[in-house]
Amino acid sequence: MGILGGAAETLRSFGAVFSNPALRRLQLAGVGSTLGTWAYGVGIAVYAYHAGGARGVGILFAARWGAGAVAAPWLSVLADRGSRRQVMLAADLSRAAIMGSIAALAFLHASYAPVFVLAVVATMTTSVFAPAQGALMPTLVETPDELTAANAVMNSVSSIGMFAGPAIGGVLLALSGPGAVFVLTAGTFAWSAICVLGIPRDTPPAAEEESHRGQFVAGFRAIGGSPALRVVIGLTSAQAFVAGILEVLLVVLALRILRGGNGAVGWLNTGMGVGCLFGVLAVAALAGRKRLAGDLGIGILLWGVPIALAAIWSNLAVAIILFGVIGVGNTLVDVSGMTLLQRSADEAVLARVFGVLESLILGTLAAGALVAPLLVSLFGPRGALVATGAFLPALLVVTLPALRRVDDAARVPTEPLALLRSLPLFAPLPSTVLERLASAVAEVRVPPMGEAVAQGAVGDRFYVIRSGRATVEVDGAETGVLGPGDFFGEIALLHDVPRTATVRALDELELYALERVEFLAAVTGYAPSRAAADSIVAARLPAGAAL
Repeated sequence: MGILGGAAETLRSFGAVFSNPALRRLQLAGVGSTLGTWAYGVGIAVYAYHAGGARGVGILFAARWGAGAVAAPWLSVLADRGSRRQVMLAADLSRAAIMGSIAALAFLHASYAPVFVLAVVATMTTSVFAPAQGALMPTLVETPDELTAANAVMNSVSSIGMFAGPAIGGVLLALSGPGAVFVLTAGTFAWSAICVLGIPRDTPPAAEEESHRGQFVAGFRAIGGSPALRVVIGLTSAQAFVAGILEVLLVVLALRILRGGNGAVGWLNTGMGVGCLFGVLAVAALAGRKRLAGDLGIGILLWGVPIALAAIWSNLAVAIILFGVIGVGNTLVDVSGMTLLQRSADEAVLARVFGVLESLILGTLAAGALVAPLLVSLFGPRGALVATGAFLPALLVVTLPALRRVDDAARVPTEPLALLRSLPLFAPLPSTVLERLASAVAEVRVPPMGEAVAQGAVGDRFYVIRSGRATVEVDGAETGVLGPGDFFGEIALLHDVPRTATVRALDELELYALERVEFLAAVTGYAPSRAAADSIVAARLPAGAAL
C-alpha cells in the first residue's frame, strides 16, 4: 500500500474514532483533564512564586514531580485490578475536590503550607489518570488503525492543551489571580468526570493471585521480560530526559542567543504546540507503512536534530520553524510509542506498564532540568544545544537494530485477525489481544480424507478453518460438516479432556491453529470471552459435534 493509500485508510480510521461514542467521550474527558492540568501548572507556579520566589517554585515542582514518579507505579495497580473507567472517574472527582479546596484557601489568603501539600496530592492523583486512560482505550477500538488514530487524536488534545491551557490560565491570572485559575481547573476536572461517566462500564482484567509486592513489580517485570517494551520505554524516557533539558535551554535560547525577550519564550512554545498538531498529519501519512517502531525512530530523530540546528541560526523565525519540527517529532513519538505499548503489553498488566512509563517520564523530566544548567556551564549556550540535540540521534543509531526487530514482531496478519474477530469466542476481546493472537497463529494444511484431530487424542490446539470442508465424526458416525470460518478444538482445551470427536478433511483443508497457552490466556483471561466460550461449549456438547 502506498503512502497516499495508507493516509486515506488512516483518515477513515480517524472518522471511526469520532463516530465511536465511547471513544469520543474518552477524548472529551482528555480535553478537560489536559486543559485543567496545564492551566493549573501556570496558576500554582505563580502562587508558589509569591510564596517563596524562584526557590519556592523549584521546591514545589520538584516535590510534585518526585511524588508523582513514586506514586504512579503503585496507583496504576488499581487500574489493573478494577474498572479502569472507575479509576479515571475517581481521579477526576478527587482532583476537582482538591482544586476546589486549593481555590478556597487561595481566596481566603490562608497559609501556603496546606496549598503546597494539596498540590503534591493532586499530582499524585493525576499520575494514575493517564495509565488508566491508556489501558482503557484498546478496549474501545475495533481495528489496529483505529487504535493508532485514537492515540493521534488524544495527542492532538494534549497539544492544544499545551498552549491553550497556559493561555487561559494567564488571562485569568491577569484578570483575577491564582484562585480563579484553581476554580477553572476544578471545573475542567468535573467536566472530565462527566464525560467518563458516559463511557460504558468496562470489564476489569482477570485478577491474578499475587502479593502486594508482586502486584507492584508486575509492570517492571513485564517490561524486563519484553525486548519490545524495553526499547520503546527506553527511547520514550530518553526523549522525556531531553524534553526536561529543553525546558531550561528554551529560555536560554530565547534570551541569550536569539535575544528575543520574554515574548520569544512564548513564540517558541507556540511553535512546538502547532508542530504537534501538524504531527497528526504525519501520523496519517506514515501509518499506511504499518511500521510503528520506524515512526518512533523518525520522531526521535526529529526531536534531536532541530535542537542542534537551533544553535547555528540566531534567527527567531527559523527557531520557531525548528521547534515546530520538534513538535511533529513529539507527536510521532507519543502516538507510535503509546500504540506499541498497548499492542506489546499483556492486557492484565497494561495500566502498570503505563504507570512505570509515567514514573520514568516524571523522573527523567526532573533529571533533564537538573542537567541543563551543568551543560550550559560546561559547553556554553550553543554547545549545550548541540550536545543535547546530538544525544537522541546517537542513541537511535545504537538502538536501530532493536527497533527493526520490534517492527518485524509487531506486524499483524490481516486475514487471521479478521477471521478471529468474526468468532464469538474472540469478538469480546480488546483489539490489542486479538492482534497478539493473530500474530501467534500457525498455518496448517490437511490433505483430503486426512484427520485434523482424532477422537480420544490429547487436545493441544484450537483450529479455525480458512478454506476447505471437513466432517465431524463421533464414534465413527458423521454428526456434522464444517466449512470456512468454522472452528473446533475448544472443548478439549477449556475442560482439559481428550478430543470428543474426529475432524476429517473432505478436500484440502487450510487451518489457522492456536496453541493451548495462547488460546487459554486470551479466552479465560477476559470474562465476556469466557462467558461466550462456555455458552458455545454448552450448546455443542449435547449434540456431540464439538472437539
